[in-house]
Amino acid sequence: MRNVSAGILLYRRVEGGIEVLLIRPGGPFWRGRDEGAWMIPKGGIDAGETALEAAIREFEEEMGSAPAGTPVPLCTVRQKGGKWVEAFALEGEFDPAALSSNSFTLEYPPRSGQYRDFPEVEEARWFGLEEARAKMLASQLPILDALAERLSRRTDAGTGGAGSADTGSPP
Repeated sequence: MRNVSAGILLYRRVEGGIEVLLIRPGGPFWRGRDEGAWMIPKGGIDAGETALEAAIREFEEEMGSAPAGTPVPLCTVRQKGGKWVEAFALEGEFDPAALSSNSFTLEYPPRSGQYRDFPEVEEARWFGLEEARAKMLASQLPILDALAERLSRRTDAGTGGAGSADTGSPP
């Protein structure tokens, strides 16, 4: 069985273009990282749960509030470590100052016998598409491409549809 996650790429229209909401994970592995460390809020799909249900649940757990609206399928990407991510797009707003992430417990420092809680999400921030490309985890960059393609088609044809920027077989 493949390791599959689902997440939402929240975007908004601003003067001069599109901005996307990305998160920087919490915990010691991500501390001090910036370029190549940002990603969409996402997480594992539980048994009996659809990818969309998981994406909405994970957004709420990691951001502190449920997304408003119904996300639409965007694409499926395979991350460097082999995990598949089913990405959905949703136009909307989120105030990064309102971030209220759940947490996880980790033995830290390793093999110390000491356990600490860390937020799943350390920070959320809006980025223009070009800046997002510099900040985002490389294996999730096709998600930005799929959004740009989707929005371009909507502008050109006046309609939308699911993205076709899959970078492998769907899970």
